Amino acid sequence: MKKKSVNEYDAKIDSRKRITLKNARYDYYYVQEFDDGRILMEPRVLTSPFSVSEQTLMTMDSSIKNVKAGRVSKKIDLSEFEDN
Repeated sequence: MKKKSVNEYDAKIDSRKRITLKNARYDYYYVQEFDDGRILMEPRVLTSPFSVSEQTLMTMDSSIKNVKAGRVSKKIDLSEFEDN
C-alpha cells in the first residue's frame, strides 16, 4: 500500500543553494542527496546530548551523601583487568 502525500509542491534552489520547506513539521532533517538528483529528507528530533534526568541527579546526590557518611561497599579488586 502506497503512502498518501501530505504536502506536494515545486521548490527552487535559491542563489545560496537553499530550499525553503513550506509548513515543515520538524526543525531538523537528515538529508541524503543521490547521483540522480533525488533528495531524501527524514525528520530528526534532536535531544541535548549532555542532559541528565532529574531522577539520575537525585540518585547521584544520594550516592554522594552515602559516600560522605561512610556508607560504602568494600573495595573491589580490579587488578586482574590491569594491563601488564
